[in-house]
Amino acid sequence: MNADLSLAGRTAVVTGAGAGLGRAEALALAAQGANVVVNDVGAAAEKVVAEITGAGGNAIAVTGDVGDWSMGDTLVSAAVDTYGSLDVLVNNAGVLRDKMLFNLSESDWDDVIHVHLKGHAAVSRAAAVHWRAASKAAGGPVYGRVVNTASEAFLFGSAGQPNYSAAKAGIVALTLSTSAGLGRYGVRANAICPRARTSMTEATFGEGTSPGGLDAMAPERVGTFVGYLASPAAEKISGQVFIVYGDMVALMAAPTVEQKFTAGNGVFSVEEFGAQVTPYFEDRDPHRTYAAYSVAKLDETGTNAR
Repeated sequence: MNADLSLAGRTAVVTGAGAGLGRAEALALAAQGANVVVNDVGAAAEKVVAEITGAGGNAIAVTGDVGDWSMGDTLVSAAVDTYGSLDVLVNNAGVLRDKMLFNLSESDWDDVIHVHLKGHAAVSRAAAVHWRAASKAAGGPVYGRVVNTASEAFLFGSAGQPNYSAAKAGIVALTLSTSAGLGRYGVRANAICPRARTSMTEATFGEGTSPGGLDAMAPERVGTFVGYLASPAAEKISGQVFIVYGDMVALMAAPTVEQKFTAGNGVFSVEEFGAQVTPYFEDRDPHRTYAAYSVAKLDETGTNAR
């Protein structure tokens, strides 16, 4: 394998790696030579470890809930104590509690935020502590890669997933903060918004077909891209958001100002807001969010996606 793509001698932590996307990501990283700490809440983690070691790779399982703040330290310690380093963190663990907002319970909200957003934050914080200390000890940047799992729901919203959408928006912001705060230490952080057929999404995508090739929604397609972002070849890529599915990877642009409204004498009145803002939205469909206007042609053009 090209040295710029190899992860030989490096160690990765993958959360929620017992099945679906996490499993595909763990296997992809192991195939590139990484030692892998496989995290999940149950015995499925051991099965993925068996797959990796059976193929000649190195892996250990660490079970536990990433939403428990101390689990971040546990995972980082497992990587460093077992393999001598932590080089790659893939935050993937998640759960669904889909409800319309008017049916959403406190536990529906807390469960999703706990695993998705707090889970990302807990492990990222522990990794950040490690990399900052390692950089100070080395007197310069070290190798660090973070790949966080967001969703297109962070941009569009999802009517039946207000908890999930909010968590994924938080993950994107966390990714940008991680990139900005840890870049000086050598860490690169990016977010992916994957579409893949897993146990969490089977109701959405149904059963896959793969005539003559890999299913377009196979999680392995996402795992390949995560393996790239984890590699030395991605040294210049940080603070970015990618949509990943099928044969496509789309790089999202930053939000832009669509229109500016300026007070005539320096202070707006309600009447002046009405005079300027109301006509601008007069022909808009109120059921379409701001993001839908900028990304509506994704599936048509291949430059945007939903």
